[in-house]
Amino acid sequence: MIMKMKPNGDYVLLKDDAPVTKTARGIIIPDSVENHYTHAEVIAVGPGLFTMTGDVIPMRCQVGDRVMVQTHQIKNNRISIDGTEYSLVHESEIAMISTNN
Repeated sequence: MIMKMKPNGDYVLLKDDAPVTKTARGIIIPDSVENHYTHAEVIAVGPGLFTMTGDVIPMRCQVGDRVMVQTHQIKNNRISIDGTEYSLVHESEIAMISTNN
């Protein structure tokens, strides 16, 4: 069960999409083509950061949001929980958020 652990601070737990290997028209994309961004789903978020006065800077993304992150952030921050691969990144490393609303 993933909810045994919760990210701390401004960390976001992401489940990235499978890499795209074909275009919509069926053209195979070779491994040598590097995508700079990848899409992922937000699985869990931390409570946010605290200022020196104790105020909380709230998180902008929420569980279930779809986000776009630089590919190297996903690759360099891999973790495994219960045999499933995730990425743990700071919210500031997320380039774009597509909310559920």
